[in-house]
Amino acid sequence: MRGWWQDLTDLVLPGECEGCGAPRTVLCARCRAVLGGAAVRRVWPVPEPPGLPVVHAAAAYADEVRAALLAHKERGALALAGPLGAALAHAVRAGLREACRSGAEAAGWDGRAPVLLVPVPSGRRAVRARGHDPARRIALAAAADLRRGGVPARVLGVLRHRRAVADQSGLNSRQRMDNLAGALTVASGGAGLLTAGPVVVVDDVMTTGASLAEAARALREAGGGPGVPYGAAAGPISNDACTAAVYGGESWESREEQNVGSRRERTGRWPGWQGMAGAYGAGPVVDVVCAAVVAASPDSFRINRN
Repeated sequence: MRGWWQDLTDLVLPGECEGCGAPRTVLCARCRAVLGGAAVRRVWPVPEPPGLPVVHAAAAYADEVRAALLAHKERGALALAGPLGAALAHAVRAGLREACRSGAEAAGWDGRAPVLLVPVPSGRRAVRARGHDPARRIALAAAADLRRGGVPARVLGVLRHRRAVADQSGLNSRQRMDNLAGALTVASGGAGLLTAGPVVVVDDVMTTGASLAEAARALREAGGGPGVPYGAAAGPISNDACTAAVYGGESWESREEQNVGSRRERTGRWPGWQGMAGAYGAGPVVDVVCAAVVAASPDSFRINRN
């Protein structure tokens, strides 16, 4: 209920820019330009957690961008999902381009299989308090932006928390890694969905990279990990199994996910998995091509690794 009421008030009532405070607009032209993707770059946290995929960010987590992300996440400014999703889509495109150039797993992608955006999930308590899952909502907007640009994409909300974790806000990098170690898992039946296309882990913000690294670990483990035969989902899974795995909770985000993608996308496999199967054994493995976020710590942009 909170979701549709917030959407309605955003449309009817005059407001101010959530980035800079300019009157009578949800996000002004200048703040939209900051999120426009012109500054998309590869980013590195220091220290870099083990297993972190290559990460691209659309903007630095500061000033207007920070204000907009906090407004969307904590104050329910749901109208911001569109521009934030467009920024995330820019980062996803940059990550896919680099992966294809480097000869990584995405090199087998021919542009027809859907890019699978897997959001880092918020905890259940946080979702109840906020009334929505911010990263998941932004991921859905990013998938829509990618499809409008001719890139097939869909969101797979297959990651789940298997234990409670502490609030990350007051923790340093090492404490965050310890706090999240082993905290995520792939929902039952979800691993089979991850062979339909290249997998990209997405989130709204990267600070230490611990959440992205843990998400990537859980996804790789679901498929047996690189170098381990993957046979648990060797055959296509039913549409009912897909729905049970991905759409566990009834929310705006879960209903929207059910409307995205065809049955072929939900049960098919992308061409690249066959080469991976030959390299690793009788079946495909699940690996993460890259990660993408709307924003990252400003320090992570200033590291040059040529």
